[in-house]
Amino acid sequence: MKNKISGVELRRIAMPLVAPFRTSFGVETSRDVLLVRVVTADGEGWAECAAMSEPRYCSEYVDGAQHVLREFLIPALPKDGLDVQAVGRILDPFTGHRMAKSALETALLDAQLRAADESFGSYLGAARDRVPCGVSVGIMDSVPELLDAVEAYIAEGYVRIKLKIEPGWDVEPVRAVRERFGDDLLLQVDANAAYTLADAQHLTGLDDLGLLLIEQPLANDDLVQHAALAKQLRTPVCLDESIESAAHAAAAISLGACSVINIKPARVGGYLEARRIHDLASAHGIPVWCGGMLETGIGRAANVALAALPGFTLPGDTSGSHRYFATDITEPFVLADGHLDVPTGPGLGVVPLPGVLDEVTTSREWIAL
Repeated sequence: MKNKISGVELRRIAMPLVAPFRTSFGVETSRDVLLVRVVTADGEGWAECAAMSEPRYCSEYVDGAQHVLREFLIPALPKDGLDVQAVGRILDPFTGHRMAKSALETALLDAQLRAADESFGSYLGAARDRVPCGVSVGIMDSVPELLDAVEAYIAEGYVRIKLKIEPGWDVEPVRAVRERFGDDLLLQVDANAAYTLADAQHLTGLDDLGLLLIEQPLANDDLVQHAALAKQLRTPVCLDESIESAAHAAAAISLGACSVINIKPARVGGYLEARRIHDLASAHGIPVWCGGMLETGIGRAANVALAALPGFTLPGDTSGSHRYFATDITEPFVLADGHLDVPTGPGLGVVPLPGVLDEVTTSREWIAL
């Protein structure tokens, strides 16, 4: 089905976090979010660009994403409409900028599915009507503070805890969490590429703590050293930043660089590529889970739908809205028995609340086609 596009709105919103979120690459206290709204002959579609304010998690950042959308990606769309399946091919000549591409493709897909009265989950192939949820816990100032935070998340019902780690904050705090909450707690760690292969012996200290996985321990662009590290650890190695496409996933699996993959749709260029990675991993017996980028309800709705695909056998970072925001821009996602419901309405199944959206909007830009 072709969507004839009238234009695209790029809207920036400011979303304070309920608490600072610290990782090995920096501290986030608020989110400067770029929303993309596509207007077609049949309606509109929304999406969220996951790029952060600074190019630390990856090379993309929110100002750059808005610029490349305005100057290159949106003008590349055919004026007579297109099938969403063709978006990737149309945008492929522009190198990189996967988060910007993902936002544009997702907004177009949301518009197409709303017009067809089909849900995002149904279109992607969701096999469940709700998904188990984990939570990502940032680096803290002290172990007692970390233990208090984990205890609160467990009390909320989260079924898996992910601890951010970095050199100087790794084995001991993780051991403290394991000892405090027992062997039954599903526990994993995320290094965000903070280590080198020279740290392999130190990282073996995690092997006796019964972790689900260690996520992205080494540099993003080094599959070979991840393969070498995987041979030295009993803890399964999971790749995040290293996997930017199905081709990257295939290479990592072939090299033995990982035995688990974190699929972040924004990082890989969109939900269609995310589904390809899911299918590839499933064919090779590699479990996958859905990562998060501190999304609002717009991005969370799409992630929850993706996480309902059959190969997502590990709980993802699909936390409830209030984990990050006092007030979300959509109706909030609320944890129930450790799970979130998969939206069933047309498209993403959620829309921004006009009053809330207007309050947090910092700029709007309309690009006519």
